[in-house]
Amino acid sequence: MYTEMFKSFSEQTEKSLAPYVKFNKLFTKNVEELTELQLAAVRAYSDLGLSQLKAVSEVKDIQSLTAFNGQQLETLTKLSKQLIDDSNKFNAVAQSFKTEVEELVADNVKKATPVA
Repeated sequence: MYTEMFKSFSEQTEKSLAPYVKFNKLFTKNVEELTELQLAAVRAYSDLGLSQLKAVSEVKDIQSLTAFNGQQLETLTKLSKQLIDDSNKFNAVAQSFKTEVEELVADNVKKATPVA
């Protein structure tokens, strides 16, 4: 008797907590993706900054200064492209998370709404 009661209680609890579990998994996946993107972005920007420091430390005369200044447009273009790419990646992750959460909510509303 008690075994059936506990089994029933356990099944009901699992069923009622399923949406929370799904949301937590979605949220965890989103945080993981964002963390990986942020780490990659920090690495890319750090590498770019270090390369600029190395390049400016090589400036010793007018010719090397002219060469360094000539590379700045290329560096700014690279930085601009990196910023746009990172922005697009972050946007894609956010959009994916939003869509998945909306699907989860719609599914739960459908299950909770009584059929007429």
